[in-house]
Amino acid sequence: MSVGVLPGGYWDAAGRLHRDFELAALTGREEELLVQASRLSTALMVTQVLTRCLRRLGTFRPVPAEVIRGLLVADRQHLLLRLRQETFGGIVRANLICPWRDCGERMSMEFTIDDLPVEESPDPAPLYTMTLSAQAAANSGNRDREITFRLPNGGDQEELSHELADNEARALNRLLARCIQRTGSAAQPDEEYVSALSPLARAEIEQRMVQVAPKVEQTMEVSCVACGRLITAPLDIHGFFFGDLRADASLLYQEVHYLAFHYHWSEREIMAMTRQKRHTYIDVLTDAIEELNRDS
Repeated sequence: MSVGVLPGGYWDAAGRLHRDFELAALTGREEELLVQASRLSTALMVTQVLTRCLRRLGTFRPVPAEVIRGLLVADRQHLLLRLRQETFGGIVRANLICPWRDCGERMSMEFTIDDLPVEESPDPAPLYTMTLSAQAAANSGNRDREITFRLPNGGDQEELSHELADNEARALNRLLARCIQRTGSAAQPDEEYVSALSPLARAEIEQRMVQVAPKVEQTMEVSCVACGRLITAPLDIHGFFFGDLRADASLLYQEVHYLAFHYHWSEREIMAMTRQKRHTYIDVLTDAIEELNRDS
């Protein structure tokens, strides 16, 4: 069981902030479920796995799916990394190709999840209010300068994931419309209002969102072993996590068969084990079989 504190946190309807959590490692059942659900959007898969593995968040026990969807994007990323660490171990390995045209050397990169910087929100709040510059408001048709917004969450990712692939500009427009809660004294604006915002107004709102949001670093700096240049490599958190599951999908059933054949345990008992526990029994069994073969 992994315990920790979210870099952002979840605000409930009563205005209470929930940040401390307990997270259980994946069992065989979750591994199987996620492999079978691989055609779902990544956002939906994250919600499914966290709903099953996040055992407590503040006073929520169990944690409802609507709370998982309401978690900030960085909080979901942080939990996914901690779950990856709990299930697969903390070391991450990746292959890279140097992007410099005169090099192009293939190299390996290795780091631990604890190496990734996590920044807490400097000003945790359910809503934030800012004032647009006079120029930004004027360029948007002299609208109200006061903007109240919330930060993007998992529900936004689920709702917009398919549209993001088809029409990124419209998806980002809809995201901003979902996040802006009030303009001056008016209620939540529609997409038409957001479309009419000037580029300067949008930039000011987005910059303020970045300033107050918690952050999980998604790049790593490494030096090319061939040319020595410093490379900034992107880290695809979802790709690392779900890629590990897909790569080992066939092994899961082989492990179940192996343990069931030798120990006569039921599939239900074996699938309820974490990966680490399955592998511990497999290592013990392998050593025992090798010892018997040497003595025979």
